[in-house]
Amino acid sequence: MHHFEEELTCSICYSIFEDPRVLPCSHTFCRNCLENVIQLSSNFSIWRPLRISLKCPNCRSVVEIPADGTESLPINFALKAIIEKCQQEDRSDVATCSEHYRQPLNVYCLLDRKLVCGHCLTIGKHNGHPIDDLQSAYTKEKETFGKLLEQLTDKYWTNVCLLIEKLKEQKSQCESIVQDDRKAVAQYFKKLGEILEHKKQALLMALDEMNTHILEEYEPLIEKLKKIREEQLELMSLHTSIKKEESPLIFLEKVNGLHQRIKALKQKELPDVKPVEIHPRIGHLLKDVWSKTKIGQINKILTPEIKLIPKEKLCSKDSGKEARDSEELLQPVNPFAVLLLLMMMTAVTLFSFHRPMLSVVIEDIRTYISEFLLLIYRDFVTRLQNTVDVLDHMFNLL
Repeated sequence: MHHFEEELTCSICYSIFEDPRVLPCSHTFCRNCLENVIQLSSNFSIWRPLRISLKCPNCRSVVEIPADGTESLPINFALKAIIEKCQQEDRSDVATCSEHYRQPLNVYCLLDRKLVCGHCLTIGKHNGHPIDDLQSAYTKEKETFGKLLEQLTDKYWTNVCLLIEKLKEQKSQCESIVQDDRKAVAQYFKKLGEILEHKKQALLMALDEMNTHILEEYEPLIEKLKKIREEQLELMSLHTSIKKEESPLIFLEKVNGLHQRIKALKQKELPDVKPVEIHPRIGHLLKDVWSKTKIGQINKILTPEIKLIPKEKLCSKDSGKEARDSEELLQPVNPFAVLLLLMMMTAVTLFSFHRPMLSVVIEDIRTYISEFLLLIYRDFVTRLQNTVDVLDHMFNLL
């Protein structure tokens, strides 16, 4: 029946004629459609006219309908017989509406870019949408079909490829840094032997965790972009196959699906790639801290937590940390300790006049003062050395 759909379709409801009635101007419409037109165009009051004037929806000529309404209009028996015969034939090759039983998809909705039936336009969700006939829609879509390829090769898709390469490059750099630090750790702890083996393993574990974090950070983004690129290539291949389609019905159905997939794909958000830095660097830690620490104090050095930090935040963070370290290291010696030292020195001076009587006491006090001064001296030297190390590190960062 699809060969005669246009001739068997009512121009009011865009559906196959139901109870076709002929107007005096010889145009045929569904009886229910004519009833609706009369109801909308008539403005009855108390009196009902003997004749109802109606403007034909096709030729726009004014015709008169008896007061009995459309029931008195002649039935188009020939058209009705053709419709009934066609409906009895095998309709397996005709696309029908999934929402309206046995209604053919013979109209193209321009708003939703979709084939619809007449009921979809009159009583369905496509009511009021701009429409076009099948052949006209096929011609227009065929002419603009080449523009779809531009959407698959524009700057958006170029950025996808560039981001993949950039992510791979950053991943390679980070893994290279980790590998360099692994070598530095291995070379450093090789000299210390078995005594330092547990420290070496601890730092290597931290680097391994950093390497795992790098994989977790970058691999999902790379895989996501690869899937986008694969879908892009698949859509380009599908575009080529659809372009060769000669059937308007199949072409319009497939091109609508292609539109939807392209729209959905372009809505996928691309990751924002920012430069990062691995901090702290194990190589710097070994040079600045481990190499200047006594062997007996190495066990007190904590294994650092290695992180990926944005480069713009690293400098400010390091500067604040170094400033705090400098303030702590440059704090003056406890004033109470100095006061106690002065009191002891005064007592020694006073007791020096009575050496015969207090020789034992004075000797003990001198020993205690010597040990106390040695303790203060060691603390001062340690603080001074740490301050020099911090300042040297800050100058290296600058």
